[in-house]
Amino acid sequence: MLSIANDPKYPLLNEEIAAIMRRVKPTGSPCMRNGPAIRIEVRWKHWPCLFPQHGPGRKHLRKIELVDWQLEIVRKYPERLLRGLFHSDGCRFTNWTEKPIGGVIKRYEYQRYMFSNESEDIIGILTAALDQLGIAWRRPRRNAIAVSRKEAVAALDGFVGEKG
Repeated sequence: MLSIANDPKYPLLNEEIAAIMRRVKPTGSPCMRNGPAIRIEVRWKHWPCLFPQHGPGRKHLRKIELVDWQLEIVRKYPERLLRGLFHSDGCRFTNWTEKPIGGVIKRYEYQRYMFSNESEDIIGILTAALDQLGIAWRRPRRNAIAVSRKEAVAALDGFVGEKG
């Protein structure tokens, strides 16, 4: 069974997840279970064929790498991968900094995307897709990637979109 948990405050995203599950398995009927998180579930014995990275143990303690057919899809559609990664383990917010200008402290606000994950492999998959699209990023912490430059944030805004 594939089970995806998501916040109930994102009904459009939850419907999109269910629709994608239906496209991948047309005979499936995604079940949406309510609770503190919405769980969207579809039973199918072939899910492991589509997710060969799945396995026992914590994902940040085992190797996570895309197989050839997955790499081909990611090279063709890096925007979709990034959208999913930022929706699952990232966020967009207003950041700020203060700088002295002529002896006066001035506050600057700017939009920023942040992604955090304990898996070095998943961070590598994310940064490779950002590099493919020429989107500038930096690593403020060992488990985080920041996209802060105005043009880079605008590029992500073009396809990541709000969780809705």
